[in-house]
Amino acid sequence: MSLIVFPAIDLKAGQVVRLAEGDMDRATIYGDNPAAQAESFQRAGAEWLHVVDLDGAFAGESVNGGAVASILTAFDGKVQLGGGIRTRESIERWLDVGVERVVIGTAALEDPDLVRQAARDNPGRIVVAVDARDGLVATRGWADVSDVSVVDLARRFEDAGVASLLFTDVGRDGMLKGCNVEATVALARAVSIPVIASGGVTDIADIHALRPHVADGVEGVITGRALYDGRLDLSWAIEVTKG
Repeated sequence: MSLIVFPAIDLKAGQVVRLAEGDMDRATIYGDNPAAQAESFQRAGAEWLHVVDLDGAFAGESVNGGAVASILTAFDGKVQLGGGIRTRESIERWLDVGVERVVIGTAALEDPDLVRQAARDNPGRIVVAVDARDGLVATRGWADVSDVSVVDLARRFEDAGVASLLFTDVGRDGMLKGCNVEATVALARAVSIPVIASGGVTDIADIHALRPHVADGVEGVITGRALYDGRLDLSWAIEVTKG
């Protein structure tokens, strides 16, 4: 298997943005046409998109639904969506309209039964977001930090049938500090669930560093700011994963 490259489209007030360390007050706007951005990534060879409703993550419910719908219409590949998805109704609604996988973060910590039931009824379509600050799980748009370790949370879903774990090092997200390969691989080795790396991807070196660890359970990598700033060429990154 090759490493999946997930270009990220983060939505705030209908615009394409990137945050620094998950801080909503430190947002850089990269465009006001999410559908066009999705099409651009598709032309570069992307088979998956990682879309986040940032406003939804803080509100606890969908806020950028119109923008998400436009992306689903524009992109022919598969879309993975997160941000404020905390009820069974919202999970089913997004899966029904064409989202391939939904990402559940806060609810995974606060309502694990929701995740288990959704994963049981929708095999391969539920991703658990394991967001970390200094090894502890961050929730509610990364605004709160729990006392639960990343590995402990991940292990709660070993037998739940979730598709993947999305591991984000919040301190690196949007900061171009380099992906935390060591922590990502350690988590992948500690659990039987595939792990997606996120946070800090800077350039092609991060792709090269993660690629050998597919055998350890690293399924993919999410990249945002590096693409938007021109530090990483998406076509090249995808080619490297297949080489």
